[in-house]
Amino acid sequence: MLIGLLQEDATRSYAALGEAVGLSGGAAHERVRKLRERGVIRRTTVEVDQAALGRTVTAYVLVDGGAWMGGSRAALAAIPEVEEAHVIAGPASLLLKVRTSGTGELQDLLRRVFEVDGVTGTQTIVVLETLVERTLK
Repeated sequence: MLIGLLQEDATRSYAALGEAVGLSGGAAHERVRKLRERGVIRRTTVEVDQAALGRTVTAYVLVDGGAWMGGSRAALAAIPEVEEAHVIAGPASLLLKVRTSGTGELQDLLRRVFEVDGVTGTQTIVVLETLVERTLK
């Protein structure tokens, strides 16, 4: 329950968390600390409305590679518009989730992806509307 409450609002006080789950504030704090130590909670963050920041284009990019692409983490992390990067099994080597402020910026991003060692091609799927987007509890 603590994880679900923190996902809804990570700014809740330990006293409020404890009250919601029947613990003291100190006990809730200790449980959250242990969840962090075990790596269950990796970080505390905020959910940002990407469109409000001008990033109105969401796309998924299938990346073809001439070799194993698992070593591309640093190169892909250096591209700020890459929100997620996954090594996949299937029709491509990698799947990227990207957000840009327009199609011109998307084209520029694709050029930068092509500069990553081993990339031989891409296929891009542009999102028209997001129906569901959440982190599972």
